[in-house]
Amino acid sequence: MELLKQEGVELIFGNPGTTELPLMDALAREKQLRYILGLQEAAVMAMADGYAQASGKPCAVSVHVAPGLGNAMGMLYNAREAGAPVIVTAGQHPQSFSFSEPLLWADLPEIARPFVKWSAEVRRLQDLPAAIHRAAKTALAPPTGPVFLSLPGDVLTSEADVDLGAPSRVAPEMRGDRAAVAAAAELCAKARRPLIFAGDAVAQSNALAEMVAFAELLGAPVYAEAVPSRASFPSSHPLFRGAMTRLQTAMREIISRHDLIVSVGADLFTLSLPSKTDALPEGRAIVHIDTDPWELGKNYPTQAAIFGDPRATLPELTAQIAARMDSPMREHAQRRREEAERESRAERAALHASARALTERSPIEAPALLQTIGEELPVEAAVIDETISSGRGMRLFLRSDDAQSYFGNRGGGIGWGLPAAVGVKLALPHRPVVCLSGDGSAMYTAQALWTAAHERLGVTFVIFNNTSYEILKQRVRAMEGDVAETNTYVGMDLHEPAIDFVLLANSMGVRAHRAPTLDSFRMHLRAALASQEPALLDVSIAS
Repeated sequence: MELLKQEGVELIFGNPGTTELPLMDALAREKQLRYILGLQEAAVMAMADGYAQASGKPCAVSVHVAPGLGNAMGMLYNAREAGAPVIVTAGQHPQSFSFSEPLLWADLPEIARPFVKWSAEVRRLQDLPAAIHRAAKTALAPPTGPVFLSLPGDVLTSEADVDLGAPSRVAPEMRGDRAAVAAAAELCAKARRPLIFAGDAVAQSNALAEMVAFAELLGAPVYAEAVPSRASFPSSHPLFRGAMTRLQTAMREIISRHDLIVSVGADLFTLSLPSKTDALPEGRAIVHIDTDPWELGKNYPTQAAIFGDPRATLPELTAQIAARMDSPMREHAQRRREEAERESRAERAALHASARALTERSPIEAPALLQTIGEELPVEAAVIDETISSGRGMRLFLRSDDAQSYFGNRGGGIGWGLPAAVGVKLALPHRPVVCLSGDGSAMYTAQALWTAAHERLGVTFVIFNNTSYEILKQRVRAMEGDVAETNTYVGMDLHEPAIDFVLLANSMGVRAHRAPTLDSFRMHLRAALASQEPALLDVSIAS
């Protein structure tokens, strides 16, 4: 307990078992650390992920031996992809008992290792301080991410006088190499039609203002990376074009209009499915800034690869570009900016017009629902997005202008949204928190509703309910095979019986309503936001 408090941990997310009972016993007298109970380890892990991302602080997760860690693994993968600084622990059998391979035993560090930055088992009480300090330091060092410790029962019940040590931190604001920044500035200054990708590292370093200054100088359109975890560029800015598509042919069409690609903390590229078409046309120069050297030049040759923090590096890059721009270059950049802003405004106007044209349809169309949400949410709202098949254009419908305004499921392991919203609300108690989730995703971790009620967290959960795994239907139809000919879907429908989300939420202490029309949805959403209590809105949407 003392070691965790030294490291700034305030919350432990967990689901206890017998091997964690020494910790639970110590928590009986502990007044500073708060234990957040989740009813299944996947939900527990996603809550911690959401909290760590939104707060920027480390938190702890406590799960139970091999099955508990196994239940958490899908959400641990998501936390790794998002770079959430979570210290995951699992109680283990006493070492004197483990050689017999007792019930629930497994080699826990090996199970966790693929999805964490560091994985180990503490073998002696004397090593526990160094292990906790190393875990926290590693989780918070860029690129941030989860770590794992196995805690055998005999270590947890040992007694001795031990030196608790002290925390260490790796300073995060690394400035990029001067020569690499100069090379990047030269490429940017001479580019005729640059294109910018803004990624999670921008939000993690809180560098949105620096990104705006950089984009405005270049006069370049800005796309979020295809699968973002965070808001890395203000959605209301006229240079912002939303999230990049994950379809290679569409990506190539967009990129082909540009001669320089500048990625600031974004991957190049996270895609869902293989394609014969390469997303990047030949002959495009690349400038890439990232806190993770693995991402630099990973898939494409990069002319300027800068290992650095966006907030520390962008001001120098922007200044060097400005110093290299003569009057004709500046005039061209200004015309480029005006053109990009006109295109962005026209695209937004068309998006909203198409959504308005759908407002009278029944069942509700997803674009019309997103537009309504955007009209109703206060500017300080934080949105957790796991809509998957229904969220096209979301960042352009909703205002998300700061690093804590939007959270998406970068890892793609479904079931993340509901519990992540619980974690975000714990981190941001004074901001309205709204979770937008598909019905299929919600059923993976519906247990999170109980935690929201138990902790009295004012999260509004909106279920985009099309009674199916619609993303799978879309993709299997695109195969133009037997499904396209027969209109028969196997294992993709969630009906007969239909899931009653209102009864499900009520059973866990969350007020819930069905919203069959946009008007009723608007009314219930306003009431939910005003109540500051957990609420669920079940919205039937068109497939």
